[in-house]
Amino acid sequence: MALKSSFCVALAASYFSLPVTASQSPSASFESRCSDLKHAPQPSNITPLYSEYIPAGTNLVVPGLDPSCFNSTTILADICRLGLNVTTSDRSDFIMEVWLPRNWTRRFLSTGNGGINGCIGYDDMTYATQLGFAATGSNNGHSGQNGTRFLNNLEVVIDYSYRSLTMSAAIGKQVTDKFYGKAHQKSYYLGCSTGGRQGFKMAQEFPDIFDGIVAGAPAFNFQGLLSWSGLFHTIIKEVGPDGVPPQSSWAAIDAEILAQCDHLDGAIDGILEDPSLCNFRPEALICRSGAKSSTCLTGKQADTVRRFLSPVNGVNGTFVYPRAEPFSGIVGSVLSIYAPEQFQYTDHWFKYAVYNDSNLNTENLGPEQWDYAFKHDPANVRTYSGDLTKLRKRGAKLLHYHGLEDPLISSASSTYYYNLASRTMSLPSADMDKFYRYFRISGMSHCLGGTGASAIGNRGDNMASRDPKANVLTAMIRWVEEGLAPEFVTGAKFKDPKAPGEVEYTRRHCKYPLRNVLKAGGKYTNVDDWQCVL
Repeated sequence: MALKSSFCVALAASYFSLPVTASQSPSASFESRCSDLKHAPQPSNITPLYSEYIPAGTNLVVPGLDPSCFNSTTILADICRLGLNVTTSDRSDFIMEVWLPRNWTRRFLSTGNGGINGCIGYDDMTYATQLGFAATGSNNGHSGQNGTRFLNNLEVVIDYSYRSLTMSAAIGKQVTDKFYGKAHQKSYYLGCSTGGRQGFKMAQEFPDIFDGIVAGAPAFNFQGLLSWSGLFHTIIKEVGPDGVPPQSSWAAIDAEILAQCDHLDGAIDGILEDPSLCNFRPEALICRSGAKSSTCLTGKQADTVRRFLSPVNGVNGTFVYPRAEPFSGIVGSVLSIYAPEQFQYTDHWFKYAVYNDSNLNTENLGPEQWDYAFKHDPANVRTYSGDLTKLRKRGAKLLHYHGLEDPLISSASSTYYYNLASRTMSLPSADMDKFYRYFRISGMSHCLGGTGASAIGNRGDNMASRDPKANVLTAMIRWVEEGLAPEFVTGAKFKDPKAPGEVEYTRRHCKYPLRNVLKAGGKYTNVDDWQCVL
């Protein structure tokens, strides 16, 4: 019989009530307290795996991970690293780590995952401990970037949906308080993509766990997202080779998107500050009669581009997912990501979690299959209620961001969610601002990268400054601990994206529903020449 989630959390919480050994005493050295953690008595559902002291500057390489997971990171603070295996039912478990820095600030932070993720976010934990957080991460109940363990096992899906995060946070807090001999003062969450969805899951259903949640490019409306993701491959197969814009035409498509829409924000800089205003017309690229050119499109190819950039509706016209927002590079991204084979996350989710059929053909998923996925929502993973009432009453804060050049999760989905929350809670933006703020990051790809000022401190490798005006994590700390909410997020564009450091220019990204426009006569690389307007 499966253990109930509440019972598992109670077992996790009991970790704190276990006796303290001599070397765990706060008077013992940091290193000795760390080495002893593995040998501390444990509740019946927790198995210690390792505990080790790691000094700053160490290149941590984790052996034995699934090849789809990143297995190394450079540690930036002296830490104690604890690994645990946590049983959640008689058919499910997860691996978690707790990193305890010597420079602890009495803050706790949980990290999220990505994709159909069974990978601990070591880079995020490195970033968190560098800033003085005690940090946790988990493999979300399975190993690697795949969903095969979901097959006929709802318990594993529950871990993926929320339980591995809620339990690892409970355990991590108890370990932290016990290790330092004093209670943490504030609790935070940081995640992007699936990690963004996990953040919204906490905000909607478990708002007591974190005081501040930073959630980027959220994979909420999960079934809708994976239906949309799977549709690209279906379209590409359906139209055939003559209906797919050739690679030689991609630059022309990009140039035409910019020709039609780049000026809408007042700056000709190759970046759309508000792609929702761009009603791109691919028909402008149709070849003139008799012309044979690799830089223009046939009518069939123009129709394919239009389908790529259209919203998805299902049975009886029901909403499935908003359109892919246009940006320079969108068509090339779609064809590079989705053309070779069905998108793995779509394939694995429909096979192993929705239909429980490893032989399911996902090449031609359509409205009937999408509808079935919505109606069979295991562990309520969709995460799309729009109801943040509990978070608001709790007094916790939610900072939401999304890159406007995201080819994997449409930035339009974040705008839809914000407006859904406004309607669901019957609150105007002025009231939403008190607990929930959403920032559209122009020139950012999926969670980081892109053509613009996308370094906003959401990750260690995407940080130009610790200043709360330019760093979403430290902005959240200031909002929670000082009551000063961010009015904008200043992003930086690095001169060399492959070697972050030297900044080419910065740009303030507006709080939705405001949008960024260049002042008359302004220079787009001058941060003060932009203004946020309705």
